[in-house]
Order: sequence, then C-alpha cells, then structure tokens
Amino acid sequence: MAAAPKRVPLPAILLANDLLDGDVVFAVTDANGQLAWTRDPALALVASDDPAAESLEAFAAAELAGNRVVDAYLVDVAMETGQPVPRHFRERFKTLGPSNRPDLGKQAGDGISAGQRV
Repeated sequence: MAAAPKRVPLPAILLANDLLDGDVVFAVTDANGQLAWTRDPALALVASDDPAAESLEAFAAAELAGNRVVDAYLVDVAMETGQPVPRHFRERFKTLGPSNRPDLGKQAGDGISAGQRV
C-alpha cells in the first residue's frame, strides 16, 4: 500500500498560475460562498485544518481538469498583520511580481484592488 503524499504544514493557502495569462492566482471564497480565484494574495483563503485543506485540494484538482489553472498547490503560510504570507522564498516571490522592477507588479500595487477577482 502506497503512503499518501505529504501535505504542507497548516495553515496553508492554494496558489496556481492562470492558464490564459500566467499570472499567479490564489483561491478565495467569492460573494456566493463558492471557491474562485483572485490575484490579490491578501485575500487568499487560509486553510487552518485538514478538511479545509482537502477542500482546497479538491478545488485545485477540478480547476486543473477544467484547464483554468496550472501548477496548483498548497503553500504553508504565516499570518502577519492578519494576512497570509508564504514561509518560503519561492512562493513569497510569486506574490510580489517582477524582482527587477519594484515599481511594477504586485509589490507596486499594479492591477490589484481590494476584492479583485480573476
């Protein structure tokens, strides 16, 4: 019997890349209570227990199968000032945007407004 794949430590968020434009997107609960995607990492839905993480993994599988996103996976986060911040450099880097132009991308606030959804 094969062991189940190891899950990242909780709390965690789900991130992926939008299939059409390649931008990093984060799972969020929309106004109707359904899982959806946002480009704003501050709005990412945080899974604090196994059932919530399993729900995000099921959403990821459906979105991958529907060819809406690629490279969807859970990322362990720390809560800083009430917002989830990835613990690892690679994922933290993905939340910011181009590193060579701090005046562009998410770190400059380009294209992100509270509540913006994909």
